[in-house]
Formats: sequence, structure tokens, C-alpha cells
Amino acid sequence: MSHSHRTRTVLQCTLLVAALAASATACSDSAPHPLTAQPYDAAEQVAFNGSGGGKAAPAEPLDPTEPLEVTARGGEGRITDVVAVDNAGRYVAGELAADGGRWQSSSPLSAGHQYTVTVSTENEDGAPGRRTLLFETAPAKGAMTVTFGPEAGKYGVGQPVTAELSRPVRDKDARAVVESNLHVESAPAVEGSWHWVDDKTLHYRPAEYWPANATIRVDSTLKGVRVSDKVYGGAAEPLKLSTGDRVEAVTDAGSHRMTVRRNGKVIKTLPVTTGKPGFDTRNGKKVILGREYHVRMTGTSIGIPAGSSESYDLPVYYATRVTWSGEYVHAAPWSVGSQGSANVSHGCTGMSMGNARWFYETVRQGDIVEVVNSNGEMMAPFGNGFGDWNLSWKQWQKGSALGDAGEQQSGAVTAARLAPHI
Repeated sequence: MSHSHRTRTVLQCTLLVAALAASATACSDSAPHPLTAQPYDAAEQVAFNGSGGGKAAPAEPLDPTEPLEVTARGGEGRITDVVAVDNAGRYVAGELAADGGRWQSSSPLSAGHQYTVTVSTENEDGAPGRRTLLFETAPAKGAMTVTFGPEAGKYGVGQPVTAELSRPVRDKDARAVVESNLHVESAPAVEGSWHWVDDKTLHYRPAEYWPANATIRVDSTLKGVRVSDKVYGGAAEPLKLSTGDRVEAVTDAGSHRMTVRRNGKVIKTLPVTTGKPGFDTRNGKKVILGREYHVRMTGTSIGIPAGSSESYDLPVYYATRVTWSGEYVHAAPWSVGSQGSANVSHGCTGMSMGNARWFYETVRQGDIVEVVNSNGEMMAPFGNGFGDWNLSWKQWQKGSALGDAGEQQSGAVTAARLAPHI
């Protein structure tokens, strides 16, 4: 390249840089663009139906059944955006008028909560303004509370979580509000769902059993949330549960044997007797409800006439309850000769004193006892203990109010806490 060519190239680059610099100087001398300016205080431009004067102490609490309304005043500007959020982090949906003169909430407010409302505006020159407004809503009267169960502690992998409401909820949309504010988390994580047992009771279970040695946390964000017309959610105590090993006992009424597994491995096979004809043991999966060292069992408590050939009055030991109506796994030393070969009980699963003690000391509340090949009816899903696992996952999900829940079960389910039988 010649010296003269290099000179022309340098000169051209110098002129270009000079031109760009002049252009930049011209831009910097002009007025700032409205969109890049700091927002001005729009206190004089906006008002709302709960305003107490900006960031000052809130005015009288706002009725949560009334919509929140923000308006532009003075005729010198318009509202461009509104963000309203309560102290639980829930945002309020709303609609802004086309002319920017009014914004109104379209989702219900929560009762007994504080709200922060950030309003963005624009004046006649297009300059942005902003104002933060504070208010609170009145607390709900007679709020609907929820009580989680069972009590905190360690359970078997079949234990459902329960939620008892203080008021009935029948409307599907209201049920969806309740359900979406009841939260269950487990570690390890598993898929699960709530199921409406009746108008005041929900059960939660995974698609399969809980993982062994898991931690389960249950809580509610229902406080202050509008469930239905003038009905708001109340506070709830959170719950923490844990699971032990996966312990399952399967009783084959046909072979008169119970097989007990821990984490999938057979740990013991026991000879047993189950319900004789007319007193057949229920088939299906049952969740252990508790253990009782001593129970008095009488025939009259289940309708057997005193003095009849079927009558009995016996002290029973190492009794593990599986239904509220009185079905147990228990010691039955009087029937040892039939255990492993015949079914002679009045519905319970009987075994020797030593085997009953071993079973009693091996299982815990929430473990699974399943009966197969009996001539008895199927264990009901609800009302007589926890038969929840007798519903398929698809059937279980139909009891949810979220999504395509299908038909909901209505009416109270009363647990039949009847006397035990042998």
C-alpha cells in the first residue's frame, strides 16, 4: 500500500469519528426522552377507595367483598399500570379502562391482609409518574378453619393426610379455591392429590404409597382467601409427618397365610385364620389405625344374641386395629388348631399369642394390611377407617375439584366406631 493511500484512509476515518462525535454531542444537548426520565410523584393524580394518604398509616380497613378501585383525578394524566399484592405475596388481577381513567380489581381480595398498590401514570407530556398506596382489608368474621391430620409423628407409608373444614363446601368452584390453598410436599417428592370425601373432609395420598423414610409437610395459605360469598378462610396449623420403612402385610384368606414384607423383602409368613362364612373378612387394603394391648371383645356388640351358639365374651391381646367397626389382627390362642388350615373367626384375623405379639411390635400406624381371596365384601374407601388405597389413581383424581374432577361425593361420611369382634 502506498503512503498516499494510507493518508487518505486515516483522513476518512478521522472525519467519520468527528461526525459521530458531533452527532453524539447534538443528542446529548437535546431534552431527555420522557420514557427515560425518573417517575414523578403522582400523589395528586390518583386516588382509590381504600387510600389513607399514600404511605401513611392505612385508613379504615377495606371491605374485602368490595372491589379495589384506583382512579385518575385532575384530568391531567392517565393510569398506565397497577400492581396490587398482599403481604402473603398474592397478586390481584384487574382491568384498566381504555382511557386510563380507572382500574378495578377482577379477583377477590383476601380478608385481614395488608396490600401494597403501585400505580404508574403518564401526564399530558408523556412523562411517567408513580405512586405507592397502602391499605388493609377487614378480617373475616367466622372464618372457615382447617385442621390437618393425623397428629405430627412417624407413620407407615399408607397413611393418608386429612383436612377437616369447620364449614361445609359444596360448590365446585369454592372447593377448587380451598383445595388450591392446601399444600402437601414430600421429600423425596411424589405425585399426589386431594380427594373430597364429603363436604367438610378431604384426604390426600400419592399415586402410590409414600416413599419409605420420607418427610411430609402440610400447610395452608387459605387464611383471608375468599372461598365463597362472605366466607373466607382462616388460619391453620402446619403439620410435619415422617414415614418409616415400607411394611405391608398380605393375608390370603384362601391359603390361611399372612406374608409380611419390609421394603419389598419377605420377613415372615404366619399361619392365620380369618372370618368364617357369614362373618367373612373384608377384602382389600386397610391402613392400620392403632394398636391396643388389651381389648374386651363381645358378640353382643356386633349383634350376636347373648347365649347363642355364636356368642362370645373374651379378653384379647396384641390387637392391631384396621377398621373403626372392630376388625383387628390379634392374638387368638383359642383357634390355634385352625390357624393355617381353616377360617373360624367372626371377621378378624387371628394368630397365635407369639405371632400376634411379633406383628404388634413390628407394625405401626399407617402400615398396610391387605386381605385377598376372602368371600367378604370389598373394604369401602371411606367411613370405616382408611380404605383410600382401594381406589385406582384415576378414580382418586376424580375426587379432586381441580381440573376435570368428575362427580364429587356429597353428604357427611360418619365413621362407624363400633365394638370390636373376633
